[in-house]
Amino acid sequence: MCGIVGYIGDRSASPILMRGLKRLEYRGYDSAGIALLENGKIDVIKAKGRLSVLEERLASCDVGGAVCGIGHTRWATHGEPSDINSHPHVSNNGRIALVHNGIIENYAKLKKFLTDEGYVFVSQTDTEVVAHLFDYYYKGDLVDTIIKVIDKVRGSYALGVICKDNPGEILAVRKDSPLIVGLGEGENFIASDIPAVLEYTKKYYLLEDNEIACLRADGVSVFSREKAPVKKEIFEVTWDAEAAEKGGYEHFMAKEIMEQPKALRDTISPRIDGGEIVLPEINMGEEEIKKIGRIHIVACGSAWHAGVVGKYVFEKLCRIPVEVDLASEFRYRDPILGQNDLCIVISQSGETADTIAALREARRRGIRVLSIVNVVASSIARDSDDVMYTWAGPEIAVATTKAYSTQLAAEYMLALHFARVRGTIAPERYGEYVSELEGLASKVESLLNFKKNVQYIASKLYNAKDIFFIGRGIDYALALEGSLKLKEVSYIHSEAYAAGELKHGTISLIEEGTIVVAVATQDMLLEKLVSNIKEVKARGALVVALAKEGNHEIEEVSDYLITVPDVCDLFTASLDVVPLQLLAYYIAVARGCDVDKPRNLAKSVTVE
Repeated sequence: MCGIVGYIGDRSASPILMRGLKRLEYRGYDSAGIALLENGKIDVIKAKGRLSVLEERLASCDVGGAVCGIGHTRWATHGEPSDINSHPHVSNNGRIALVHNGIIENYAKLKKFLTDEGYVFVSQTDTEVVAHLFDYYYKGDLVDTIIKVIDKVRGSYALGVICKDNPGEILAVRKDSPLIVGLGEGENFIASDIPAVLEYTKKYYLLEDNEIACLRADGVSVFSREKAPVKKEIFEVTWDAEAAEKGGYEHFMAKEIMEQPKALRDTISPRIDGGEIVLPEINMGEEEIKKIGRIHIVACGSAWHAGVVGKYVFEKLCRIPVEVDLASEFRYRDPILGQNDLCIVISQSGETADTIAALREARRRGIRVLSIVNVVASSIARDSDDVMYTWAGPEIAVATTKAYSTQLAAEYMLALHFARVRGTIAPERYGEYVSELEGLASKVESLLNFKKNVQYIASKLYNAKDIFFIGRGIDYALALEGSLKLKEVSYIHSEAYAAGELKHGTISLIEEGTIVVAVATQDMLLEKLVSNIKEVKARGALVVALAKEGNHEIEEVSDYLITVPDVCDLFTASLDVVPLQLLAYYIAVARGCDVDKPRNLAKSVTVE
């Protein structure tokens, strides 16, 4: 959520900041602003709404000579979206300007203290407290000042700070909110995420919690909270700027749906050698795998839905009991964790605040943590005992597609690896599953060739007020994901139900014309799902069924049919999700929704 970008160098800062903010739009925002430092003063331009509004205001300002500045896209937490509440925030005397991602939990106490000291607040935000606190402690040394500030504030933060008394410096610090330092030639950058600076550099530092970066045009110094110099490892981006562009597609979401075959190959192929799954990144020995008592899968949103699929797969193949927890619930319910348990955390960004907190709780209790993450060297990756990267590439649309698909693939491979080590799967069956895995990308590719069928169905449904999803077993897990995708991007009210629960209350919602999407790809549960379809049809529902090719029984009881290639029941999720993503996408487009940037949503949820 929110986006930070900063620049210091020898070029005009304002166009660089604006280009960086545009590349961070996917994070979600409702207002934006920049602060530029030139000729001993700080100019602040900010506006409620999209970046186009800010650009209009910027066009009338004479700030082209500024070579140092910070920018921000805000997603409202404290105070409504408005010009005044937008970042950057400035101290009363105009000496300090800063941008902030995160939440300052003790801002009310600090605000009272600063008000008593004579500071006047003009916004409703928690961030303005930090600007005044900087000014209160500033005695000429910005690093000393930031150390005093972070000693006083509680909560999560990524901060970018400029001071008119120090025109050649930008200061940055983070805690529980992502922030990188981009390393250029004669120029340097800060950003919430790599795409903001990828046009200018592929080299960057990852700041750890409470590490302080001091950026100048000619270099970057990093200090600990105790002001000791920190030697940082330089990371280099392995993908280019074009990977973060639309590439001719109308929306990033469409592009990323179509990229799923490649993403699956990139995730699966390097980990299969000679018909066996090889996971060199997992440092668990065979004895440790054999001793696993219980698996706790912890995640949020779509990653949690991937975890629900994982529960079925791990339990079926490995015969290990699995609990799937929402990360926001896990740490507060005092979970029972055994010494031989394994915690698997799943996150696209690797920066999800609730998931990070759950991970740290598990590690605090001495439980091994294995993460499935897309972003290399993210916070979750760095804090885990083992990391399995999904290699999905940059995912820009807020609604995840290819990251979810690769999370499923990672779980399949882990489960098969554990099952082989534990001896819970016959060698010939293991070989069959590995062969099925190798063929998944091609089957997804074939599905995408028939996307016009889904587009036609979407054209019949886009005016719906409610759409319900039903399924059993793994199909229920897919119903959850299909429902979430639809409501995320189209704003249609949608719910997913375990089909066997229909008669326990939810069937009362079905009436003439109600749309029901029935996911029916589990062979052993097919008869029961057909019965559930007949139940809703008898009450006037219009049914869109998702079934395997050749399933004539489902075709007879549905109004619209979407078919997927035949695959073993455990891997159906990888195929089922594609038409569900397409359905949500085409419905949202037909409704005129902002598909890549749904209202009120952010790509990376970095606050609780």
